Amino acid sequence: MARHIEDEVIYYYDSHSTEEDLMGETAFHAALVRYLVDVLTWLFQGRLCAIYDNLNFYQTANPREYPLAPDIAVIKGVVYQPTTRSWRVGKSGPAPQVVFEIASDETWKKDLTEKPAKYAHMGVQEYFAYDPHEFPLPLSQNRRLFGWRLDQNRQVMVEMSPRPDGSLWSPNLDSWLVPDEALVRLYDHDGQLRLTRVESADQRANMAVQQAEAEARQRRAEAQRARAAIQQAQALAEKLRSLGIDPDQLL
Repeated sequence: MARHIEDEVIYYYDSHSTEEDLMGETAFHAALVRYLVDVLTWLFQGRLCAIYDNLNFYQTANPREYPLAPDIAVIKGVVYQPTTRSWRVGKSGPAPQVVFEIASDETWKKDLTEKPAKYAHMGVQEYFAYDPHEFPLPLSQNRRLFGWRLDQNRQVMVEMSPRPDGSLWSPNLDSWLVPDEALVRLYDHDGQLRLTRVESADQRANMAVQQAEAEARQRRAEAQRARAAIQQAQALAEKLRSLGIDPDQLL
């Protein structure tokens, strides 16, 4: 029975495992979720945006409602709360603008056939599903990335058409999603890879090292040119002296 505290609902599946919870996850699955969360967190750093992994989403006050728990959910315009246990769309905040599901043998069929309609009903604007396995699952048909965009008028998900390289554009992420074997990479309009915080720090450190090395090379080159100029002047002075001319008198 529901226990209401200031219109709060204690949802059964916030303290009990769902079928998906009991299935566990592969190393491919876990690694990709961690990577994407890191990339998205850094992409939206400094902006109001909450990024959650495996958070239960509800749409009613029914305490027995079975949740949708995308592997990753991006909710723009709200503050990330690390203590959030679940999310009730319309009460906790809006539906996620973007969700990701990562393939597993047990859920992949539902991810591709049932989830688009469920996420459309919840109000999700973009839904992406990705197969990171070394050998894509049979349902993937040698394709890794799938995407749907919400048709606001009909409230249905429309599948996106990938480019020849299998990539898809996400307006909400302002990024190209590009399949890269076990990972899906994000790139900006100019083809620059979206980085994680650690990758960005490493890139800045590498650039600082390269700049320091370039400046050191420039200083060495300038010192070498100065030495060459001195040697040239000394050689000219010696030549003048050999001709009986005092070079100091020429100044």
